[in-house]
Amino acid sequence: MNADLEPVPGPAAPVIVVGGGQSGLAAARVLRELRMPAVILEASDRPAGSWPRYYDSLRLFSPAGYSSMPGMPFPGAPDRYPGRDEVAGYLERYAARLDVEIQTSTRVATIRQDGREFIVVTEGGRALRASGIVAASGSFANPYRPSFPGQEAFTGQLSHVAGYRNPASYAGRRVIVVGAGDSAAQVANELAPVATVTLATRHPVRFIPQRLGGEDVHFWLRESGFDTLPAEWLSKIIGGSVVTDSVGFQQTLADGRVDRRPMFTALDGNQVIWSDGQREPVDAIILATGYRPSLDYLRELGALDADAAPIHVRGISSTHLGLVYLGLEYQRSFASNTLRGVSQDAREVIPPLVAWIRDAPAKVGLAARHHVDIHPTDWQVQTYGRGTRANSEDQAPRRPTALRADRLPRSAARAGDPHGRGRQGPWRPRPAAAH
Repeated sequence: MNADLEPVPGPAAPVIVVGGGQSGLAAARVLRELRMPAVILEASDRPAGSWPRYYDSLRLFSPAGYSSMPGMPFPGAPDRYPGRDEVAGYLERYAARLDVEIQTSTRVATIRQDGREFIVVTEGGRALRASGIVAASGSFANPYRPSFPGQEAFTGQLSHVAGYRNPASYAGRRVIVVGAGDSAAQVANELAPVATVTLATRHPVRFIPQRLGGEDVHFWLRESGFDTLPAEWLSKIIGGSVVTDSVGFQQTLADGRVDRRPMFTALDGNQVIWSDGQREPVDAIILATGYRPSLDYLRELGALDADAAPIHVRGISSTHLGLVYLGLEYQRSFASNTLRGVSQDAREVIPPLVAWIRDAPAKVGLAARHHVDIHPTDWQVQTYGRGTRANSEDQAPRRPTALRADRLPRSAARAGDPHGRGRQGPWRPRPAAAH
């Protein structure tokens, strides 16, 4: 099927998709296929998500042949790894072919419920009625910045990888990159020729080779069925961050061009204090510590837990009928929140949303109710909360937000990885990626 679809009729309030990046466009595609009116609200000035704001050298970790959205193949040789600007341009062209209303420079301030529908309030003060909500706003706007003892008095440069663009300003400097994921590896590797670089991590770095048996690893992820493994299993299988070594960082470490050290314990003036007590002056620290879902507009609605993380089961809200999520890491699988995986996630969450909007319960003889009790029963908490937790540390709390069946151990947390894999959304982050 081409990306061009038939017009969608209907006077009903549209589904509002918050976010016009790859997740929002994937949602809009499925909504169009199901002939459901939709409007995308995108905070930036173009429907390309966070891609234009990533660092200059960022490339997809999945080859072009594995990175197409439905109906529009990624151009060029299928075995190449497209760069940041190519991906942004591809998404803009895809958006134009969808023929869905996209309102750019429109940031959502809050969402309220009004009976079966929602009222979406923009920062400009407009109020838009919606029959359903797709929260696809990603995480780039919400970088995770851990704090360190002595941080307030640190005289060096302390920044997050969200603000990194290229190595030019780091030439000749002593730099520490914090993190054990894709962005940390790629940035440290890029800095190595011009700066003295240490990668600081809590655990040794683990690698997935880019090629296995003559094929890109993404071939095996698909052909082996690995992409179908559920998030709850992956937390046990993977146990933490892994790096897809598309830039040869493993060899960089082996050659000593970057060294890896256990995480420092504190900062003091212009120095870091390493775990063995040694002190060392440093010029800059780059935190490649990931992102958390940028969903503050759902706070008033009551859809987030105390940590501002979404309460959901594989992208379906556990608190509000008519609310679904896209673009959460580990939402459904290893490929969630990636260019190659988000469309399949959309096919999982959009049909139930449309069924609810079209009142499927009434059509099977369950009369619509004016009030829907969203608080989980004991059975629901057992089935969708404690019963499916991946680790005892994430047992369901005693309040309705217990329906976090998708929550993974903090060691597996990565939110928003631009590099081509996925992790369950709310987690304690690692460098974000957008593939």
